Amino acid sequence: MPVPVILITDALIFLLIAVGIVFGLYAARHEHLRGPWRQVGRSPVAVAALVVMLFYVGIGVLDSLHFHPRIEPLAEVGSPAATVNEADAVTGPDGKTTPDEQGTDASGSQRSAEQAQEITQAKDTISAAEPGASAPTYSTQIISVLDLLLSGLRERQEKTFSAPFATHLFVKEAIEQPDGSVVRAYPRLEHGGAHLEDPSQRSFDLLFRGLFGAIKGLMVWTAIMAGLIALLGWRRRQSFNDTATALWRGETAVPWRVVLITLAIMLVLSFTAAELGAKYHILGTDKVGEDVFYQSLKSIRTGLVIGTLTTLVMLPAAILLGIMAGYLGGRTDDVIQYLYTTLNSIPGVLLIAAAILMLQVYMTNNADQFESLVERADLRLLFLCIILGVTSWTGLCRLLRGESLKLREVDYVQAARALGVRHSTVIARHILPNVLHIVMITVVLDFSGLVLAEAVLSYVNIGVDPTMNSWGNMINSARLELARDPIVWWSLAAAFLFMFTLVLAANLLADVVRDAFDPRLRSAS
Repeated sequence: MPVPVILITDALIFLLIAVGIVFGLYAARHEHLRGPWRQVGRSPVAVAALVVMLFYVGIGVLDSLHFHPRIEPLAEVGSPAATVNEADAVTGPDGKTTPDEQGTDASGSQRSAEQAQEITQAKDTISAAEPGASAPTYSTQIISVLDLLLSGLRERQEKTFSAPFATHLFVKEAIEQPDGSVVRAYPRLEHGGAHLEDPSQRSFDLLFRGLFGAIKGLMVWTAIMAGLIALLGWRRRQSFNDTATALWRGETAVPWRVVLITLAIMLVLSFTAAELGAKYHILGTDKVGEDVFYQSLKSIRTGLVIGTLTTLVMLPAAILLGIMAGYLGGRTDDVIQYLYTTLNSIPGVLLIAAAILMLQVYMTNNADQFESLVERADLRLLFLCIILGVTSWTGLCRLLRGESLKLREVDYVQAARALGVRHSTVIARHILPNVLHIVMITVVLDFSGLVLAEAVLSYVNIGVDPTMNSWGNMINSARLELARDPIVWWSLAAAFLFMFTLVLAANLLADVVRDAFDPRLRSAS
C-alpha cells in the first residue's frame, strides 16, 4: 500500500520544525549568530510577533496530525442477529418499521438495489466487528487532531448564509404557519443560538458567555504567569515578589512583560471565541452553511505549509548553487548564472499554471490511486510548494553569489586555500557561517510573500485544490457574494483578518531580524 500523500506532507512539516531546532542549537554555538539572536530576543516588537506566530504554528501543527478514526463495533449495541434483523426490516406505508423475511417490502414490491447494498454493507460491518476479530475497523475518512477538537464547529452545518452571531438565516424562506398559511420570513438556525428560547435574549447571552470565556482565559494566563515568575526566580535565585516586580518594571533582559501582555490578549481572545463558538457561528456561515470560523482556522495550516515547505524546497538549491557560483567561479559560475537567468525569464504564473494543470490531468486519469479527496488536495498543495520553491530560489542565489565573491578574497580564506584545505571545508567553516545572515533575512522576508502568493494563486484557480480550506479559496468564494444585496461580507473579512494578523506578525519579526543580522546596521549602531 503506498504511503498517503498527506502523511508525506505532515512528515515534511515536522522535518522543517526539526531543522529549525537544529539551526537554533547551531546559532547558540557561534558568537556571530548568538549576538544578533540576542538582539532579536530583546526586542519587544519581535517577541510580541513571535508569540502571535506561535499561536498560528500551534494550530497548524494540530491540523497536521492526521489519522483514520476508528469505527466502533456494532456488536456492542446488540447481537449480530438482532442487528441483521433490524437491517432487514423495511418501512411500511404507515411509517413503521416491519420485518421482511422474503426480501420484499410491505407493499409486495422487490427491494431496490440501493437497499440491498446497504444491507450487505451492514452485514459485512457486523462480521468485521464481531468479538475475536483480528484487527479493528477504521474509517476511510481522514481527519486531524484539530478536527477532533473542533468537532462541534465541523458538524454544525446550517442550510445557507447566516451572519455572525445570528439566530436566523440571512435569506428569507417560505415558512408554513400552524394555521396553514405561508409567509416569507427568516427561519431560525438549527444550531446557532438554538439554545435560546427567545432570540431577544441573544445580547445578554453573548455578554455572559464572552465574560465567562475571558475569565477562563485570564485564569489560564495567571497560572502561566505564576509558573514563569517562579522559574525565573529559581534561575536568578530571587524571591517570587522581587522577580515579579522586576518583570513588570521591564528590568529583565528579555521583555517578559510584553510576552505576558501579548499572551494574555491571545488567551482571552481564544477562550472567548471557544465559549461563544460553542453556541453561535461567531463569523457566520457560507453559502452551504459551513462555519466560517472553522474554515479560517483550517486555512492556517495551508498558509503555513505554503510558507514553510516552499522555504524547505528553496533553501538547499539557493545556498548550494549560490555559494558554488561565487566561490568556485569560472565555468561553474557561468553555468549557474545561465540557469537562474533562464529560469527568471519564464513568467512564474504561467509556469505554475502549467504545472498545476498537468497535475490535475494526472489525478483525473489516475483517480483510483487516491483514497479520498483529502489526499488529492494535499498532493496538489505539495506540488504547489515544489513549483513555488523552484521558481523562488533565484533571488537568494544571486545574493549569496555576490557575497561569496567578496568572501573568497579575504585573507583567512586565501590562507586556507594556500595551505591546501579542501574546498568543502573552506565553504563549511568560512563561507557558509558568514552568509547565514543573508539567508535569515531572505527567509523571514519571503515567508509573508509566500502566504500572500497562495491567496492570489487560489483566487485565479491555479493555487490549492478548491476542496481544501485556504484563505485564497475563501476570498475566491466571497467574490460573488459581494454582489448580493445585502452584501455577504463576513467570509472575506474573516480571511482578511486571519491573513493580515499572520502576515503583519511575520513582517514585524522580519524587520527586527533584518536590523539584527545586517552587518552594516550592526556596525553603525
